[in-house]
Amino acid sequence: MPPRRREIFGWCCFDFANSAFTTIIITVVGAPYFMAAIAEGDPRGPGWWGTALAASQAAVIVLSPLLGALADVRAAKKRFLMISALVCGTATLALYFAGPGDVMLALGLVIVANLAFSLGENFCASFLPEISRSDNVGRISSYGWAFGYLGGLLSLVLALVIIKSGEGRVAWTLVMTGVFFLVGSLPTLLLRERARPRSLAPGETWVGLGWRQLVRMRQELPQHRSLGIFFLALTLYLAGLAAVVAFAGAYAMTELGMTQSEVIALFAVLQLAGIAGAYGFGVLQDRIGAKPALGWSLVLWIIVCGWAALCTTKREFYVIGVLAGAAMGSLQSSGRAVVALLSPAGRSGEFFGYWGFFGKLAAVIGQMVFGWVASAGGYRLAIACNAGFFVAGLLIVLCLRIDRHRDDAHPIAA
Repeated sequence: MPPRRREIFGWCCFDFANSAFTTIIITVVGAPYFMAAIAEGDPRGPGWWGTALAASQAAVIVLSPLLGALADVRAAKKRFLMISALVCGTATLALYFAGPGDVMLALGLVIVANLAFSLGENFCASFLPEISRSDNVGRISSYGWAFGYLGGLLSLVLALVIIKSGEGRVAWTLVMTGVFFLVGSLPTLLLRERARPRSLAPGETWVGLGWRQLVRMRQELPQHRSLGIFFLALTLYLAGLAAVVAFAGAYAMTELGMTQSEVIALFAVLQLAGIAGAYGFGVLQDRIGAKPALGWSLVLWIIVCGWAALCTTKREFYVIGVLAGAAMGSLQSSGRAVVALLSPAGRSGEFFGYWGFFGKLAAVIGQMVFGWVASAGGYRLAIACNAGFFVAGLLIVLCLRIDRHRDDAHPIAA
């Protein structure tokens, strides 16, 4: 049955809702608040934060193939998607209770919340092949990211209002973020579950199914050569992106002396640029193909990292933020659309489980490396090194040939 517009709207609303979490908790407020108020300025703070995020992504690496296959077999993608929203929103609300010195409590809640958030990303993305066609997959993917940036922008405005309302109100932004996620994701219930559940074979277990899924991934990806090589590129460039998301706010406050309000204003500008980047590159991808759109996105990120490492003024960093916003929206939208194009029909949950697997592996690498390089040598060295992830990803993408239509695509490495 063809998707209805309300389904596309409901799908986009999940991006709208979960962007509040990644914008407020992971990037703008959560990281600086943890390092200053909870870790109380301990120089190991960046390393702790990066390690906690990496640990949550490591758990996703283990769970993604199992849950992706389970969702397909049980026809439960929608159910799992809504459970992930409930867990993430609740854990985010609970961060309010982590006070000065409660490092382990805060990190534990961040791990749980980010785990649920990341699994939800996978389930949400797995609906994309069902609500799109090969000629509009880039555009519909971009709608989701554009909605996401609108959600991020609104959450930033609410956070700024809360912080400006009085002293000591930063913790209340954590409560707002949890509620925002829970309420904003309700329209996602409009999605339909098109798959039909099937039973396990005699003697088959869910653990065994998950293990076979990992073995199957190792066996099958060489048969989908371009997709396998693309996943390598994706792992590298998403490692760089994950590090930027996790530490951009802390970088701005530590290296440039920006206040919390200034950082929020900066990221509001970034969200607007992200909307334009996600939509613009989505349309561009449908016209010129996935590879050129993705390539230009990576070039933008290389420029952003190099410039940020040398940046000395707040005004300069605002310009970098505009470029980063456009590059972030385009990179995420293009990558998700490429996977939708190359995934075999009827196995979207499984292959977006692979997408989640490699995306979370990237976060383990990028966030931990950035965090400990920043702890040892400072944020500028870390962000300069981070550009290497985007360079490596670009070099691999340039060696790929990606057909534009999944209906007749037989992608091969160039």
